[in-house]
Amino acid sequence: MRRSVPVFAAVAGLLASAAIAVLTAAGPAQADVQICEQYGSTTIQGRYVVQNNRWGTTAQQCINVTDTGFSITRQDGQGSTSGAPVSYPSVFLGCHYTNCSPGTNLPMQVSQISSASSSINYSFVGGATYNASYDIWLDPTPKRDGVNQMEIMIWFNRQGSIQPIGSSVGTATVGGRSWDVWRGSNGSNNVISYLASSPITSWNFSVLDFINDTRNRGAITNSWYLTSIQAGFEPWIGGTGLAVNSFSASVNGGGNPQPTSQPTNPPTGQPTNPPGGPCRVAYSANSWNNGFTASVTITNSGSSPINGWTLNYNLPSGQQVTNTWNATVTQSGSAVTARNISWNGSIPPGGTASFGYQGTFSGTYSSPSSFTLNGANCTRV
Repeated sequence: MRRSVPVFAAVAGLLASAAIAVLTAAGPAQADVQICEQYGSTTIQGRYVVQNNRWGTTAQQCINVTDTGFSITRQDGQGSTSGAPVSYPSVFLGCHYTNCSPGTNLPMQVSQISSASSSINYSFVGGATYNASYDIWLDPTPKRDGVNQMEIMIWFNRQGSIQPIGSSVGTATVGGRSWDVWRGSNGSNNVISYLASSPITSWNFSVLDFINDTRNRGAITNSWYLTSIQAGFEPWIGGTGLAVNSFSASVNGGGNPQPTSQPTNPPTGQPTNPPGGPCRVAYSANSWNNGFTASVTITNSGSSPINGWTLNYNLPSGQQVTNTWNATVTQSGSAVTARNISWNGSIPPGGTASFGYQGTFSGTYSSPSSFTLNGANCTRV
């Protein structure tokens, strides 16, 4: 099944709506706040954001926000069970499409996290098609807006003929529970989903357990950033009465920071690019056994905007790209060509564009050392 990212908040629309502006005013929410605006949100406990987030339908949806959570009081949308849900009403800690929860310390680099705990209590209903979804979002950069590159979904419950993005890749024991694991991409970000074997209505657990399992699968590295933790529902059909009765999450630092790019001075014998190009490229990789992931960040170091980009470089012998995100990447022999996609083709002076991929290799792993952007040499950083 192909499913869109469950959050396409239009910030301009939010600012234009007086009703939403009232709901997002500073200060904690009072009990029984009603939200029917498409992207309406409010805060609870002076710590979390609750959002209606009706992104996949024009039909009405309303939620009732309490001091500890929320419930769906109306959901008129009708989504196809072979496609995307109609919304993702949820409560979150962290930053989501420029909306950050009060006083949050997220984004935080994974290597810096000493603990990340959470608790959740759900109420389910019959006669509807939905999942109870807990989302963990990560990105190679400390991103506070837009789509993150990695989405971890924990399906606490599933009702109806729906399934996660991608395909099943086996089972895993995480947090002392057994999960059916799915993996795929929705076209905007990669997704790893953990399906509970039976409904879970309440659980206290470590978010790090799922982050570590995702890292061990090569989908992220310790240099990535945790940007938000969210809990709610993805309804396809119906859903009135579904509720997050309570939610809490806490992320604590104290780990060891990891570099987010390669060293400025490469090891002796490693070639560098000719200096003075209009671009810089940071290439960060994580390898294991015969697999690796790579994150590539292009910086426009020139004085003019870049409108549409093509990055060329050669992978060392034995490396093969298998899965990509945030760019169209093709490989012929060792030669790699990465082209922008629709939303990241423009890079202003001093701005960046990032993409990544997963691959396999044989022998000893090494990273590429020289890059050209639209035919001009880039400086490796």
